[in-house]
Amino acid sequence: MVVVMQPQATEEQKEHVRETIHTLDCKSRDIQGDAITIICVIGNTLALTPEQFEILPGVDQVQRIQKPFKLVSREVQPHKTSFKVGDVTIGGNEITIISGPCSVESREQFRTAALAVKASGARIVRGGAFKPRTSPYSFQGLGEEGLKIMAEISEEIGLPTISEVMEPEMVPMVSEYIDILQIGARNMQNYPLLNAIGHSHRPAMLKRGLSATIEEMLLAAEYILTGGNHNVILCERGIRTFETWTRNTLDISAVPVLQKATHLPVFIDPSHGTGYADYVAPVSRAAVAVGADGLMIEMHPTPERALSDGEQSLTPEALSALIPELRRVARAVNRVIV
Repeated sequence: MVVVMQPQATEEQKEHVRETIHTLDCKSRDIQGDAITIICVIGNTLALTPEQFEILPGVDQVQRIQKPFKLVSREVQPHKTSFKVGDVTIGGNEITIISGPCSVESREQFRTAALAVKASGARIVRGGAFKPRTSPYSFQGLGEEGLKIMAEISEEIGLPTISEVMEPEMVPMVSEYIDILQIGARNMQNYPLLNAIGHSHRPAMLKRGLSATIEEMLLAAEYILTGGNHNVILCERGIRTFETWTRNTLDISAVPVLQKATHLPVFIDPSHGTGYADYVAPVSRAAVAVGADGLMIEMHPTPERALSDGEQSLTPEALSALIPELRRVARAVNRVIV
């Protein structure tokens, strides 16, 4: 349920609406538009009636949200969400490129990769310190030492960072070093983790689960927003189908579908979406053309020696060659890649 205030509503009238919401054992959240304020009623609203709010001074109208997801819906917030991470704007007209290695393997390896990311024109550097791998015998990451390396190199080169967090208890530690918290596909419905990140001050990227529907992804994002964290990126990274010629099946149509349903920025991960470096460039071009707000592209200084996901990682030279191509596609759809 949302309460739409009149354009001339005073701050006292808005506060009275909020207090009324709280007395009904619900939470409130303001969405500020160009001319009006919308106050969301969060909680069990089935027993509430619009008339309880329509009689309050300064209220224009009250609407029930029909979709199962509320805060992420364009019914609640018609305008697109955008926010800054360092000097980078997420969700604006500029398409954001994130790149870097799947795993932080050493300080030298990550520094070489991060410098290549910056030289290519990408704006945010990725790296995995904790790696949830399918096999227990695969490289699991450097842990907190990897996070420290990322923080040091980020400070040196001036690029924000993103890295995965796997458990609720890890959120404070990862937040200490990293600018954007990534929720991996295997954890999309880890509800304690979603709740913990909802109470974090760090922006979050939520990756679509291996077999998750669009609605399930949006409801997972709803957990984060209900915790108070509204700076959330949705990332389509491919889903599991019968096809075996690619690692996953990238649902490119998820971009316009999500953008119609939600105000949150939508990214594409062409590396996990295909699983092979040969396919990353064409799928990246398609992602920009279809309207994605950003890309997360894996790159490794020496993919053939990578400890994880070398097959899908671009070389620094390939990344530097790709970004000018993406700029040309972006111009064709009235977007910008700086």
